[in-house]
Amino acid sequence: MNYSEPQELSKIASLINAEVVGDANMKVKGQNEIHVVEEGDIVFVDHPKYYDTALNSAATVVLINKKVDCPEGKALLVVDDPFSAFNKLTKHFNPFIASSSTIDEEAVIGEGTVIQPNVFIGPNVKIGKNCIIHPGVSIVGHATIGDNVIIHANVVIGSEAFYYKKRESGFDKLLTGGSVVIEDDVEIGGGSTVDRGVTGPTTIGLDTKIDNLCHIGHDTIIGKHCLIAAHTGVGGCSVIEDDVTMWGRVGVKSGVTIGAKAEILACSCVSKSLEGGKTYFGLVAQEKSDAWREMVAVRRLARQK
Repeated sequence: MNYSEPQELSKIASLINAEVVGDANMKVKGQNEIHVVEEGDIVFVDHPKYYDTALNSAATVVLINKKVDCPEGKALLVVDDPFSAFNKLTKHFNPFIASSSTIDEEAVIGEGTVIQPNVFIGPNVKIGKNCIIHPGVSIVGHATIGDNVIIHANVVIGSEAFYYKKRESGFDKLLTGGSVVIEDDVEIGGGSTVDRGVTGPTTIGLDTKIDNLCHIGHDTIIGKHCLIAAHTGVGGCSVIEDDVTMWGRVGVKSGVTIGAKAEILACSCVSKSLEGGKTYFGLVAQEKSDAWREMVAVRRLARQK
């Protein structure tokens, strides 16, 4: 999530009442989570297990809950609760914008695109040429949609990320400040949802087709020419490479990568990253030949009793 213009670190520190370790006059261009962080960004970390990862990342500024040795050329923002401080920055630089009309007045809608009745289009939305947006679709905001895209009835594009921190008092939500990018020739089936990224984009690649009642989690990247059948759910921060096929009711754990040209058979559960070019099946997805041999072996054992 980039700021509209670079900010002095001292100003950022004053917003969240943080102690600065390093050059308080350095410029900050934005804030991002660790998996998409770039030079000039702020990243937050609140557990010693991940200190080294954050300090050695591309981030220029680390929002942290303990004063530690600061790498050369970087700075620290030290606060008691980095999670809440990160939320405060998101709210300040990318606040929620209440809509006053069904279709935002500043929405960009390309030539030849059809917007059916009862469609909602929020702020910061750009839709390309020759698209069809069917009734009941909600494009909540912060979305870029390419050309020749078809979005079927009751789809939600840009819902908030499902990202919570457990505290003694309950759950604390990490605010959503990212976006959705849908490339050319994508089709999304009725009732599906695509969450915005927390700080970066959730991306659906060229010519990918998504069936009805699917869910794509925050910050997930889906490649080109993928087929995703009904009732499939993909957890946040996953990477689905090009030409992947996932049949009905596949579940994908957050943070995994599925390699190009992989095929995941129906009702499989993907709990770890999978190589491309293979076919997988099972409640814990594995190569189908292995899964079927195990099933046969179990049946034989059962018959021996």
